[in-house]
Amino acid sequence: MSKVCHSCGKELADSAQFCDNCGASFINQQADPQSAPPPPPNQNAAYGQPPPNPGQGAAEVFSPEDIEKNKTMAGLAYFIFFLPLLACPESRFARFHANQAFLVFLVAVLSGVINIIPILGCVVSVVGYIFFMVLFIMGLINGFSGKAKELPLIGKIRIIK
Repeated sequence: MSKVCHSCGKELADSAQFCDNCGASFINQQADPQSAPPPPPNQNAAYGQPPPNPGQGAAEVFSPEDIEKNKTMAGLAYFIFFLPLLACPESRFARFHANQAFLVFLVAVLSGVINIIPILGCVVSVVGYIFFMVLFIMGLINGFSGKAKELPLIGKIRIIK
């Protein structure tokens, strides 16, 4: 281990062509890490992670090991949102999906509460339930496939950190 990644600082074998932590390339890189070209603007896209959002500070970055180890638990979160918090509390990837699943759960609860309102409530709650099902299916697909995509309209909300 004598090569150091110019992007994340991880020590790597001399023969490494890519960083196994962040995916940065060492092809055509000179020995001096200061002269190396900057990493691509969204190198996390290969792992299904959102690009950095300048308004929120540092973007969430999940290690490929964390994703591979906990993607089943992330998918199951959409059935029982707190399951990843109990089964793998150290996993940032599983907590991300637990948060997304909790938001989907809140959409379903809100749709049920709105249903109490006569006439207009029924129409609005049907739209809410359809929205809930779309989010639920999207979350399942993202969780089980190891992607960390935020759900539409509600995905940026962070309740479980």
